[in-house]
Amino acid sequence: MDAQKQNLIITKITQAGKPTIVQVTEAGIIGKIGFNSSGVGTLLNAIKVHGVDASRMPVHFGLRAALESNTAREAVQKLESYGMAASAHILISDSSEALGLEFTKSTFAHCKADGKGRIAHANHLLLEHPGEVDTVWLKDSPVRVKTMTNNTEKLSTEPSWEDISRLFEDEHGFPHSICRQGQDGGSTTLFNIVIDLKAKKGVVRLGRPTQAEETVSLEL
Repeated sequence: MDAQKQNLIITKITQAGKPTIVQVTEAGIIGKIGFNSSGVGTLLNAIKVHGVDASRMPVHFGLRAALESNTAREAVQKLESYGMAASAHILISDSSEALGLEFTKSTFAHCKADGKGRIAHANHLLLEHPGEVDTVWLKDSPVRVKTMTNNTEKLSTEPSWEDISRLFEDEHGFPHSICRQGQDGGSTTLFNIVIDLKAKKGVVRLGRPTQAEETVSLEL
Protein backbone atom coordinates (compact mmCIF):
# COMPACT_ATOMS: atom_id res chain seq x y z
CA MET A 1 0.00 0.00 0.00
CA ASP A 2 2.93 2.36 0.63
CA ALA A 3 3.73 2.13 -3.07
CA GLN A 4 0.51 4.03 -3.82
CA LYS A 5 1.93 7.11 -2.06
CA GLN A 6 3.89 8.14 -5.16
CA ASN A 7 0.66 8.29 -7.16
CA LEU A 8 -1.06 10.85 -4.89
CA ILE A 9 -1.73 14.23 -6.49
CA ILE A 10 -3.56 17.39 -5.47
CA THR A 11 -5.60 18.90 -8.28
CA LYS A 12 -7.45 22.18 -8.75
CA ILE A 13 -10.20 21.94 -11.37
CA THR A 14 -11.94 24.98 -12.85
CA GLN A 15 -14.89 24.47 -15.21
CA ALA A 16 -17.30 26.98 -16.71
CA GLY A 17 -20.63 26.99 -14.92
CA LYS A 18 -19.47 24.63 -12.15
CA PRO A 19 -17.81 25.10 -8.75
CA THR A 20 -14.02 25.09 -8.63
CA ILE A 21 -12.69 21.87 -7.03
CA VAL A 22 -9.57 21.08 -5.02
CA GLN A 23 -9.04 17.42 -4.23
CA VAL A 24 -6.56 14.76 -3.20
CA THR A 25 -6.68 11.82 -5.58
CA GLU A 26 -4.46 9.41 -7.48
CA ALA A 27 -3.17 10.02 -10.97
CA GLY A 28 -5.90 9.03 -13.42
CA ILE A 29 -8.75 9.06 -10.86
CA ILE A 30 -11.40 11.62 -11.83
CA GLY A 31 -12.74 12.40 -8.35
CA LYS A 32 -12.00 11.58 -4.74
CA ILE A 33 -11.51 13.57 -1.50
CA GLY A 34 -11.77 17.34 -1.31
CA PHE A 35 -14.06 20.37 -1.45
CA ASN A 36 -15.32 23.03 -3.84
CA SER A 37 -15.94 26.77 -4.06
CA SER A 38 -19.59 26.25 -3.08
CA GLY A 39 -18.46 24.78 0.24
CA VAL A 40 -19.33 21.15 -0.59
CA GLY A 41 -16.87 18.51 0.61
CA THR A 42 -16.45 14.76 0.13
CA LEU A 43 -14.64 12.07 2.13
CA LEU A 44 -14.47 8.39 1.18
CA ASN A 45 -14.40 5.06 3.02
CA ALA A 46 -13.77 1.92 0.98
CA ILE A 47 -16.22 -0.92 1.69
CA LYS A 48 -16.13 -4.38 0.12
CA VAL A 49 -19.49 -5.93 -0.65
CA HIS A 50 -19.45 -8.54 -3.40
CA GLY A 51 -20.81 -7.62 -6.80
CA VAL A 52 -20.93 -4.74 -9.28
CA ASP A 53 -23.78 -3.28 -11.35
CA ALA A 54 -22.17 -2.02 -14.56
CA SER A 55 -25.28 -0.05 -15.48
CA ARG A 56 -24.70 2.32 -12.55
CA MET A 57 -22.14 5.03 -11.84
CA PRO A 58 -18.62 4.07 -10.65
CA VAL A 59 -17.75 5.34 -7.18
CA HIS A 60 -15.09 7.83 -8.30
CA PHE A 61 -17.44 9.30 -10.91
CA GLY A 62 -19.91 9.71 -8.06
CA LEU A 63 -17.33 11.59 -6.01
CA ARG A 64 -16.67 13.92 -8.95
CA ALA A 65 -20.41 14.48 -9.45
CA ALA A 66 -20.74 15.35 -5.77
CA LEU A 67 -17.86 17.83 -6.00
CA GLU A 68 -19.56 19.49 -8.97
CA SER A 69 -22.64 20.17 -6.83
CA ASN A 70 -23.63 23.40 -5.09
CA THR A 71 -25.05 21.81 -1.93
CA ALA A 72 -24.71 18.52 -0.07
CA ARG A 73 -28.36 17.79 -0.68
CA GLU A 74 -27.96 18.28 -4.43
CA ALA A 75 -24.97 15.92 -4.39
CA VAL A 76 -26.89 13.18 -2.56
CA GLN A 77 -29.82 13.50 -4.95
CA LYS A 78 -27.49 13.16 -7.94
CA LEU A 79 -25.86 9.99 -6.69
CA GLU A 80 -29.14 8.39 -5.72
CA SER A 81 -30.67 9.22 -9.10
CA TYR A 82 -27.72 7.69 -11.00
CA GLY A 83 -27.30 4.66 -8.76
CA MET A 84 -23.86 3.50 -7.68
CA ALA A 85 -22.09 0.54 -9.28
CA ALA A 86 -20.36 -0.80 -6.16
CA SER A 87 -20.11 -0.34 -2.41
CA ALA A 88 -18.57 2.54 -0.44
CA HIS A 89 -19.37 5.28 2.05
CA ILE A 90 -19.12 8.93 0.99
CA LEU A 91 -19.43 11.62 3.62
CA ILE A 92 -21.00 14.58 1.82
CA SER A 93 -21.14 17.92 3.62
CA ASP A 94 -21.61 21.63 3.14
CA SER A 95 -21.53 24.49 5.61
CA SER A 96 -25.00 23.70 6.95
CA GLU A 97 -25.45 19.92 6.87
CA ALA A 98 -23.65 16.60 6.52
CA LEU A 99 -24.82 13.14 5.47
CA GLY A 100 -23.02 9.83 5.26
CA LEU A 101 -24.18 8.19 2.04
CA GLU A 102 -23.64 4.46 2.43
CA PHE A 103 -24.34 2.32 -0.61
CA THR A 104 -23.92 -0.98 -2.41
CA LYS A 105 -24.67 -1.94 -6.01
CA SER A 106 -28.38 -2.19 -5.15
CA THR A 107 -29.03 -0.13 -2.01
CA PHE A 108 -28.61 3.27 -0.36
CA ALA A 109 -28.72 4.21 3.33
CA HIS A 110 -28.22 7.52 5.12
CA CYS A 111 -25.87 7.88 8.11
CA LYS A 112 -27.19 10.98 9.83
CA ALA A 113 -25.35 13.15 12.32
CA ASP A 114 -26.01 12.36 15.96
CA GLY A 115 -27.08 14.85 18.62
CA LYS A 116 -23.55 16.26 18.74
CA GLY A 117 -23.34 16.73 14.98
CA ARG A 118 -21.00 13.76 14.47
CA ILE A 119 -20.77 11.09 11.81
CA ALA A 120 -18.00 8.54 12.41
CA HIS A 121 -17.36 5.89 9.76
CA ALA A 122 -14.64 3.49 8.66
CA ASN A 123 -14.57 0.49 6.30
CA HIS A 124 -17.75 -1.50 6.95
CA LEU A 125 -21.49 -0.94 6.58
CA LEU A 126 -23.11 0.63 9.64
CA LEU A 127 -26.71 0.37 8.40
CA GLU A 128 -28.99 -2.32 6.98
CA HIS A 129 -28.74 -3.10 3.26
CA PRO A 130 -31.31 -5.79 2.40
CA GLY A 131 -29.90 -8.55 0.21
CA GLU A 132 -26.28 -7.40 0.56
CA VAL A 133 -23.57 -8.97 2.74
CA ASP A 134 -20.57 -6.98 3.96
CA THR A 135 -17.20 -8.78 3.99
CA VAL A 136 -15.84 -6.42 6.70
CA TRP A 137 -12.53 -6.70 4.89
CA LEU A 138 -10.65 -4.80 7.60
CA LYS A 139 -11.66 -6.55 10.80
CA ASP A 140 -10.52 -3.63 12.95
CA SER A 141 -12.97 -1.24 11.25
CA PRO A 142 -15.64 -1.47 14.01
CA VAL A 143 -12.96 -0.77 16.64
CA ARG A 144 -11.81 2.34 14.78
CA VAL A 145 -15.36 3.70 14.61
CA LYS A 146 -15.74 3.16 18.36
CA THR A 147 -12.35 4.77 19.05
CA MET A 148 -13.19 7.86 16.99
CA THR A 149 -16.59 8.16 18.66
CA ASN A 150 -15.05 7.88 22.12
CA ASN A 151 -12.33 10.41 21.30
CA THR A 152 -14.79 12.98 19.99
CA GLU A 153 -16.70 12.69 23.26
CA LYS A 154 -13.69 14.34 24.91
CA LEU A 155 -13.76 17.41 22.66
CA SER A 156 -15.11 20.75 23.77
CA THR A 157 -18.21 22.18 22.10
CA GLU A 158 -15.92 24.43 20.05
CA PRO A 159 -12.90 22.25 19.20
CA SER A 160 -9.85 23.89 17.68
CA TRP A 161 -8.24 22.91 14.38
CA GLU A 162 -5.49 21.21 16.39
CA ASP A 163 -8.07 19.24 18.43
CA ILE A 164 -9.65 17.89 15.26
CA SER A 165 -6.29 17.12 13.67
CA ARG A 166 -5.17 15.09 16.69
CA LEU A 167 -8.14 12.75 16.31
CA PHE A 168 -6.44 11.26 13.25
CA GLU A 169 -3.17 10.68 15.09
CA ASP A 170 -4.73 8.05 17.36
CA GLU A 171 -2.74 4.79 17.49
CA HIS A 172 -5.07 2.70 19.66
CA GLY A 173 -4.68 -0.88 18.42
CA PHE A 174 -1.50 -0.05 16.47
CA PRO A 175 -0.63 -0.98 13.76
CA HIS A 176 -4.31 -1.45 12.84
CA SER A 177 -5.25 1.94 14.23
CA ILE A 178 -6.82 5.15 12.93
CA CYS A 179 -3.28 6.32 12.20
CA ARG A 180 -2.43 3.07 10.46
CA GLN A 181 0.85 1.34 9.67
CA GLY A 182 0.61 -1.45 7.09
CA GLN A 183 2.51 -4.69 7.49
CA ASP A 184 3.32 -7.19 4.74
CA GLY A 185 1.61 -5.07 2.10
CA GLY A 186 -1.36 -4.14 4.30
CA SER A 187 -3.12 -0.79 4.24
CA THR A 188 -1.34 2.28 5.56
CA THR A 189 -2.50 5.85 6.18
CA LEU A 190 -1.13 7.71 3.16
CA PHE A 191 -2.53 11.14 3.99
CA ASN A 192 -4.96 12.99 6.21
CA ILE A 193 -7.12 15.97 5.34
CA VAL A 194 -9.06 18.30 7.63
CA ILE A 195 -11.50 20.69 5.95
CA ASP A 196 -13.35 23.80 7.15
CA LEU A 197 -16.22 24.09 4.67
CA LYS A 198 -17.38 27.46 5.97
CA ALA A 199 -13.95 28.99 5.38
CA LYS A 200 -13.39 26.83 2.25
CA LYS A 201 -9.95 25.76 3.33
CA GLY A 202 -8.21 22.51 4.17
CA VAL A 203 -4.91 21.12 5.36
CA VAL A 204 -3.42 17.94 3.92
CA ARG A 205 -0.75 16.02 5.81
CA LEU A 206 1.03 13.59 3.53
CA GLY A 207 2.12 10.34 5.14
CA ARG A 208 0.95 9.16 8.55
CA PRO A 209 -0.25 12.19 10.57
CA THR A 210 2.09 11.35 13.45
CA GLN A 211 5.02 11.48 11.03
CA ALA A 212 3.82 13.94 8.38
CA GLU A 213 6.25 14.14 5.47
CA GLU A 214 4.72 17.32 4.02
CA THR A 215 1.85 19.66 4.87
CA VAL A 216 -0.14 21.39 2.14
CA SER A 217 -2.73 24.15 2.74
CA LEU A 218 -5.68 24.38 0.35
CA GLU A 219 -8.00 27.36 0.00
CA LEU A 220 -10.75 28.57 -2.34
